[in-house]
Amino acid sequence: MRHSYQCPLRWSDMDAFGHVNNVVYLRYLEEARIDLMNRPARGADPAGFKGSTVVARHEIDYLRPLVHQHDPVTVELWVTKLNAASVTFSYEIKDAEPGTGPYVRAKTVVVPYNLEEARPRRLSPAERAFLEGYFDDSHSG
Repeated sequence: MRHSYQCPLRWSDMDAFGHVNNVVYLRYLEEARIDLMNRPARGADPAGFKGSTVVARHEIDYLRPLVHQHDPVTVELWVTKLNAASVTFSYEIKDAEPGTGPYVRAKTVVVPYNLEEARPRRLSPAERAFLEGYFDDSHSG
């Protein structure tokens, strides 16, 4: 299953060349990830995902330029790898209307983190069970 997030574009997202700046895409990915962790994850287990997480790695393939538009883009997010103490999310950023390819394909490795102990932690069984519901390796590559 994939999580779908409708992300509005802001005029300030554009750079001097008239398209979304490459750094801004990281914000779009973050917004989708936070949306997943704050809405469906907390709904499934209010005690889960209360700790912090840190990003260990980003990987982005820019496929075509995105220019400002009034309609939001769709950020699809799913799990492609799940370890004891990390999760790899994959994404596609595309138009809400089908028929055109994605603007971006990306991956992020996220590590659960214990702020009090200042070290990584393992996923809880409930967190792991929730994330397993978002596996979709049909578009991995």
